[in-house]
Amino acid sequence: MLKIKSYVKVNSIEEAYELNQKKTAIVLGGMVWLKMGNRNISTAIDLSGLGLAGIQETDEEFVIGCMTTLRELETDKRLNEYTQGAVRESVRHIVGMQFRNCATVGGSIWGRYGFSDVLTMFLGMDTWVELHNAGKIPLTEFVDRKKDNDILVNIIVKKQPLRVCYMSQRNTKTDFPVLTCCVSLIGNEARTVIGARPARAMVVEDQEDILGNFDQKSEEAKKEVIQKFADYAAEHVPTSGNMRGSKEYRTLLVKVLTRRAWEVVGGMKDEY
Repeated sequence: MLKIKSYVKVNSIEEAYELNQKKTAIVLGGMVWLKMGNRNISTAIDLSGLGLAGIQETDEEFVIGCMTTLRELETDKRLNEYTQGAVRESVRHIVGMQFRNCATVGGSIWGRYGFSDVLTMFLGMDTWVELHNAGKIPLTEFVDRKKDNDILVNIIVKKQPLRVCYMSQRNTKTDFPVLTCCVSLIGNEARTVIGARPARAMVVEDQEDILGNFDQKSEEAKKEVIQKFADYAAEHVPTSGNMRGSKEYRTLLVKVLTRRAWEVVGGMKDEY
């Protein structure tokens, strides 16, 4: 059972940060995962009055407030046009619309959950997080950062030339994913992200430069390197088993989803 001793709807991010320095305090997001836990909270900190919901677009970036819901990500035309619908694809299977109207992107990113579609998707872009105390840091660095008492304020997506594809495998439509995969060309950088391993999402380091100069290759050459990299990813992505799938099944999914997603980004397939 979740027990909250004190609830505070703060008037500033500074007030929230000060309250959050207590080990037993917690910042509230959409309360969809937190309410399922068994813990005692001294102070529950509500950011909903600070105007931190919504997606703002400039010429250089998208700024997504921490209290923005997953449903807002799903329906935002500008963000989905930029990502060729990948953001919508990454969240549309998450439980149901009522759930997505509550769950926040800030809670999803801050939690760094092993099952997070949202974390996998945003790692596939040039994404930064803005923390109240630590400032702006790349999401690729934040994902491995030890949890502390800072507060996530905004998620920032830098607007670089982008081609991206998101895929996931689920046993049933609204269940947790068995595996998630996001591949992208960020400018000339080929990036592959695998999540729900069932550990938190990770960027697959292409140490052999298999996908180097991917966009300049012929279709036949693309097919060859895609298959080679899919095999490489399956060998280098750690997986394990749980109630939704075995280690061996997840390793097979790494290979299959990586290949399928790169075929979409490479122009060999038009659909997910």
